[in-house]
Amino acid sequence: MTIRVYVIDDSAVVRQTLSHLLQGDPEFELSGCAPNPLIAGPVIRKRRPDVLLLDIEMPGMDGLTFLRQCMAEMPIPTVICSTLTERGSKVALDALAAGAVAVVTKPRIGLKQFLEDSRVELLRTLKAAARTRPRAALAVAEARIASAAAPRAPAMGGPVVLGSSTGGTQAIEAVLSALPGDAPGIAIVQHMPEKFTAMYAERLNGSCAMTVHEAREGDRLERGRVLIAPGGRHLQLRKAGSQYFAVVVDGPPVNRHKPSVDVLFRSVAQCAGKDAFGIILTGMGNDGAAGMKMLHDRGARTAAQSEETCVVFGMPMEAIRAGGVGEVLDISEVAGAILQFGASR
Repeated sequence: MTIRVYVIDDSAVVRQTLSHLLQGDPEFELSGCAPNPLIAGPVIRKRRPDVLLLDIEMPGMDGLTFLRQCMAEMPIPTVICSTLTERGSKVALDALAAGAVAVVTKPRIGLKQFLEDSRVELLRTLKAAARTRPRAALAVAEARIASAAAPRAPAMGGPVVLGSSTGGTQAIEAVLSALPGDAPGIAIVQHMPEKFTAMYAERLNGSCAMTVHEAREGDRLERGRVLIAPGGRHLQLRKAGSQYFAVVVDGPPVNRHKPSVDVLFRSVAQCAGKDAFGIILTGMGNDGAAGMKMLHDRGARTAAQSEETCVVFGMPMEAIRAGGVGEVLDISEVAGAILQFGASR
């Protein structure tokens, strides 16, 4: 079965180059091209593509506005390809928050050569996007999540650790925004490149009652605090007395990722064991499955996001298959489970 891709970009060079790349791979079908969303909109409503490849800065309507409109009306897996999405840029995070599956940064010069040189990675990204399930239901989950949360209770005991990848930026925000300022301390690995994580943490800090920041060496994980693993580094936890502290380390990628969910989960299995709560959310691949099994085997509470509420069920599915998941939760139930865990310690 071929993957039908529709390209929306105001650059004729980009449209021609991408058309050539897609037509050169038998797994893809070029569904069409348009220089802006106003022209593309009516076309894709009549014949919905499998994936959109979308620019940001275009005449008539910008890509972000169109992306939000699409996700509300007809969710289509979307890859952003733009010169505005430089590493760590606010636009890139806005695109992910709006529902984009991935972001590819185009250079301002040497564009045609860049796209040709990046062909393998770009096609891999489009194939991955085609397997995702963006949907308006996530917004419904966000609306329901607060009412599903348990009553506020003192946060005590061991750490909550959370891992996610594709679709995780929205899922994490949905969970954290439903938690009170005194919720249990949470350490998070979200697969993100270097520089993105600091801005992502800053964004969450502005929208959540808990204090959120990018983890630094020696940070204490305590009630009301969320630590986000820095892009390009692994995050671990260590225990000193009754307290837990962040350990930020370099090293090779694990499961092709740095930071890796497995690295965090394994460290917590070793230092906290049955006192911990491990949660794995939406994402592609198997990162976190081995760490979840280790947590589970050491008596920790473990949970995975349900298939129905995942953008990509890969990571939760692999953790379930490995035998490391004690319960499966809708995204709307995760905040409540965290509060229940804190109240029971």
